[in-house]
Amino acid sequence: MFRRLAPQAALARLIAFAAFLIVATPLVAVDARAAESIEVTDLAGRTVKAPLNPGKIVLSEGRQLYTLALLDKEDPFKRVVGWGNDLIENDPGLWQKYAAKFPSAKKLADMGNPYATDTSVEKIISLGTELYVLDLSNYFKAKETGLLDKLERAGVATIFVDFRQDPTQNVLPSLLLLGRVLGREKEALAFADFYMKNTRLLYTRVGSIAENKKPMVFIERAAGLLPCCATFGAANFGRYIEEAGGRNWGSQFFSGFSGQASPEKVFTDNPDYYFVTGASWKGSNPSSTAVSLGYDATPEKTQAELAALMKRPGFAELKAVKDKKVIAFYHQFYDSPYYFIAELVMAKEFYPDRFKDIDPDAVFKELHDRFLPVSLSGVFWARLQ
Repeated sequence: MFRRLAPQAALARLIAFAAFLIVATPLVAVDARAAESIEVTDLAGRTVKAPLNPGKIVLSEGRQLYTLALLDKEDPFKRVVGWGNDLIENDPGLWQKYAAKFPSAKKLADMGNPYATDTSVEKIISLGTELYVLDLSNYFKAKETGLLDKLERAGVATIFVDFRQDPTQNVLPSLLLLGRVLGREKEALAFADFYMKNTRLLYTRVGSIAENKKPMVFIERAAGLLPCCATFGAANFGRYIEEAGGRNWGSQFFSGFSGQASPEKVFTDNPDYYFVTGASWKGSNPSSTAVSLGYDATPEKTQAELAALMKRPGFAELKAVKDKKVIAFYHQFYDSPYYFIAELVMAKEFYPDRFKDIDPDAVFKELHDRFLPVSLSGVFWARLQ
């Protein structure tokens, strides 16, 4: 849906967009507050009228909390009346942390799985919803089922954001869009500045590296949960690898979001690095043998789980396993405005001399200390020891 830009060009576009908002937002906001609504263009390219600073919103995806927490740090749930159950099922460590600090979150209406169930228009309306926030990947489903028209007739505004389908291009526009609609422009721009500072540094340092000098990386998507070897194409984590200065194996074969590779092909190509994504999925998927990364993870457990994955048939012969160039990443970076932390980890791994002054752990801690209502805990990436 979106034309791919080189990292430097993409960053320039995002900087220009942010600069426009810094200048334009106060003028727009004054008029909009008088009318109690604001006209915006969402990530689906729709021009929509949305309530300004709505008091009741529904999140189609629970993981949209990652962004809402940046904007409403004092209480990310104060305006949320319902949400998808994906965060509770797929990121239980984070859910427990937020639920302990904000007990009211336990009373939110459960809107079900945003990808596996049909959205209940009646339930959204019954909650007195003013704004329904949808993920861009559900755009065609929402349009074809008539969901958008039904909600419009009921007076419920809808906007699409994207933190999953094309995060490297759409995180910043999505963040700034929500900041405008929710009346949290200052908070959105503060995080945008932090985001651009770190991504600019990354792109500047890897931009001049010749393609044949970059390491080949295979990343196994949800290793231990999905059959081997699900991977990312030229998008999402695949794009993270490329922006960090690596060559994503899957980009050669899959132009879309993801694809399925045979173990034999991976073993034959023998990549320089083998990455996996993982999360605490055992609660919702008891058979999962994934690396349980997240806010409740421990170094001992993540090492044991990562080592077990590398003992699957054939893996011991991989160059990456022999050289201990195997790294597990928190799967939820694939749907989060914090994704660039994973890129910093990758870049420092690929080019330690170029990034010797960068400490991804410290950057992630600063992100939590400055922008989030909860402290950093757990394990979010782990290298095979």
